[in-house]
Amino acid sequence: MSQHVVRGIEPTPRARKRFGQHFLHDPAVLDRIVAAVAPRADDALLEIGPGRGALTERLLEAPGRSLDAIEIDRDLSALLRMRFSAAPRFTLYETDALRFDYATLAQLRGRLRVLGNLPYNISTPLLFHMLQSIGAIIDLHVMLQREVIMRMAAVPGDPAYGRLTVMLFPWVSVERLFDVGPGAFQPPPRVWSALARLTVRAEPAFPVDPRYAQIVAAAFTHRRKILRNALRGLLDAGQIERCGVDPAARPETVPPHAYNALAGLATAAASGRLR
Repeated sequence: MSQHVVRGIEPTPRARKRFGQHFLHDPAVLDRIVAAVAPRADDALLEIGPGRGALTERLLEAPGRSLDAIEIDRDLSALLRMRFSAAPRFTLYETDALRFDYATLAQLRGRLRVLGNLPYNISTPLLFHMLQSIGAIIDLHVMLQREVIMRMAAVPGDPAYGRLTVMLFPWVSVERLFDVGPGAFQPPPRVWSALARLTVRAEPAFPVDPRYAQIVAAAFTHRRKILRNALRGLLDAGQIERCGVDPAARPETVPPHAYNALAGLATAAASGRLR
């Protein structure tokens, strides 16, 4: 395809720091991502942050019913429109992935298979935003900073276990697939990255209490505090024990279901149902 130049738009826009852009360019890594996703003919794919389109190109060569993409950078959006104007199943949304309505897109396409090299500077807020539309998603294949992937896949007692681990657990199972070095990106980041598969559970691991997020956030705001101090003002030591949890436990040792039990007790206490 011949390349057209639009006035004021660079043919290959530079990475912008404010968007946390590091463009994945290593062909072997790109091929491994597509192999991990293993697109099927009836898949509704959604790529977040396609950048210059290196992964997009491979996804359009693979099976799939539709490929939607979200790109906030207007220069990159212009480049993507030029590159893939002849691809009938490609649709680009020039918008912020943090504000995108995933549920509405799923009503149009069917449940989504989400993938992308996510900007590291918004990775956790973006994952939390997508949790609000988790019923619209089948799975996610995301490239993130390796330390973030370690937190996502951690188990109680691991140094990496934290708020992100506990918040994701009821909704998805997390599998760390492979690590990627800085040289696979342009410009290279200062850290290693990793690809993870998040598979949405057919049913939540447990019925999630409305105060689950509040309890988890309070517990991990000061990681070195023991639980009774971290949850002061929400639950006392006796109430924590009532849930079968040691009030002197560190937050990183408490499993997700126990946080949900604590949240349920806090909800009961707030409503006056606790006796």
